Amino acid sequence: MKSSLRWIGLVLLAALALQLYFVGRIALMTVVDPQSTAFERSEAWRVVNDKGRLPWRQQWVGYASISDNLKRAVIASEDGDFINHDGVDWEALEKAWQKNAKAQERVEKQIAAAAARAKPPAKLPKPPKVIGGSTITQQLAKNLFLSGERTLMRKGQEIVLTFALETLLSKERILEIYLNNVEWGEGVFGAEAAAQHYYRKPAARLSPYEAARLAVMLPRPKYFEKLPNSGYVADRANTIVARMGDAELP
Repeated sequence: MKSSLRWIGLVLLAALALQLYFVGRIALMTVVDPQSTAFERSEAWRVVNDKGRLPWRQQWVGYASISDNLKRAVIASEDGDFINHDGVDWEALEKAWQKNAKAQERVEKQIAAAAARAKPPAKLPKPPKVIGGSTITQQLAKNLFLSGERTLMRKGQEIVLTFALETLLSKERILEIYLNNVEWGEGVFGAEAAAQHYYRKPAARLSPYEAARLAVMLPRPKYFEKLPNSGYVADRANTIVARMGDAELP
């Protein structure tokens, strides 16, 4: 019993130490720009292994050097209530939870039906994709510190980090770090690199429509990078432009 309690205590102590490490890293970001994120490092490793070289575009620019058009477009597209929430959109999270539960239920029914027939399926059903309902702050927390796996445990850690970001950093700083590190294509990270890569201009000079097209790319940047003339991108960009006037900036 004492041995078990000792191990439990060590695990809890290690978990606490990890959280304190994260908090320290976030506190440092109030004055120091992060040089890279966990996601960027994993992408760099993948690209080098796949291609043997590292085509990389990234240049940090200050908040004032990023067009308000891009800030509004990203907020309108990714997180319309960014300026008001505490880091988590609980309504969106609840909807995501319900979708995840239904997806899990469908998989379990498929497995049960196969077992009832006493015949294994030709192809096992895929595990359900865990939908996040993530805000900009949650996306930043994940990119900065966490892996790309989609599990409930990782989602819980993401929420803890989200609250730390919201407590220690201003909304303006959160958006600044996010826009300087988010992925916009294969080896393209941050607003300045994206503006130069796609439009041959600095991020400060992006037009509303150009900014909206970049915002459309965010959920699947590598996919949309290959579809420059996509009708979906054009239509979605027009929708975002129409919403940008309602997007509040920090």
